[in-house]
Amino acid sequence: MKAAQFFGARDVRVQDVPKPEPKENEALVAIEWCGICGSDLHEYLLGPLIIPRKERPHPLTGEYLPTTLGHEFCGRIVSAPNGSNLSPGQPVMVDPRIYCSNCSRCNETSTNACASWGFKGYSGSGGGFSELIAIDVKLCYPLPHSVDLTLAALIEPLAVAWHAVELAGVTDWSCTSVLILGGGPVGIAHIYVLRAKGCKQIFVSEPTSTRAAQNKELANQVLNPIKEKIGDRCREFTSGEGVDVVFDCAGIQKGMDAGMDALRYKGTYMNVAGWETPMIVPLMLLMLKELTIKASMAYDDKHFKETVDAFVAGKFSGLEKMVTSRIHIDDISKKGFDELVDNKDHHIKIMVTTHKDKL
Repeated sequence: MKAAQFFGARDVRVQDVPKPEPKENEALVAIEWCGICGSDLHEYLLGPLIIPRKERPHPLTGEYLPTTLGHEFCGRIVSAPNGSNLSPGQPVMVDPRIYCSNCSRCNETSTNACASWGFKGYSGSGGGFSELIAIDVKLCYPLPHSVDLTLAALIEPLAVAWHAVELAGVTDWSCTSVLILGGGPVGIAHIYVLRAKGCKQIFVSEPTSTRAAQNKELANQVLNPIKEKIGDRCREFTSGEGVDVVFDCAGIQKGMDAGMDALRYKGTYMNVAGWETPMIVPLMLLMLKELTIKASMAYDDKHFKETVDAFVAGKFSGLEKMVTSRIHIDDISKKGFDELVDNKDHHIKIMVTTHKDKL
């Protein structure tokens, strides 16, 4: 079957690989759509970062590069073990995480922080940029046959946002003000989740004009951190107090400085971004405001299911706007990865398929 595999920085090849053979606990899924994630782009430009090398295979899969990429994917069941709630043709969303189920974190239901965490699409045992994948039935979430599978793969990035929003610890989002640092795909996913939870005051800090325009359709205000002082502007919108919560989806020092300035007294700073350089916390603001810093890692079982349920219930209105391009796997390097490198700000999510009849 066809699969897009990672060999090294800027070296992704579409080639024939053996079809997966499901284990007793696994379903075989025919993949319909898979999104290109910002983490995929980091691997493409700078990797291998989290993709295992030969000298250090992944502890659970035992595999190393080349590995098949893609972790934001949905599809249909080809086969499933007897006794499962899955049958051929069933649409499913797949939780792509790999975890041991035995460590202290997994035993506390924090499977997202497993001591040996990994992902389909990075760590071996297949990925979404392929025709088929074998995956544990417990990670396959049935979807109604009426569901729009052209959008279902967006559940994965929405689950990242859902987890972060839940960890913020807010009980009533309807009276909570939020600043999102970075208006890229993860930032926009946060807007959809916050809206679904009733948040009415969402501000975004985004310097590029194209992404600012994308965010203006969803947020209350989009601020330019190059031309405006983000903290002052946020205080203008919040009776001089500052915002309640900041979600850092950028991972840039100037963003953190502006975000902490924008927070109210005893506000919460939630880091979602993967930083490429060490972060330096502005301690004066941290102390004087008695701020809380939290971090969010992917999502756990509970929050992934809640995101699936919210998607099925139609809670993410206008989600189709997140998809800015659809391509065939044969074009993944040029029209996918290179397109994002050269024109990143023009895209939110590029979707990939192996089915030419779906384009």
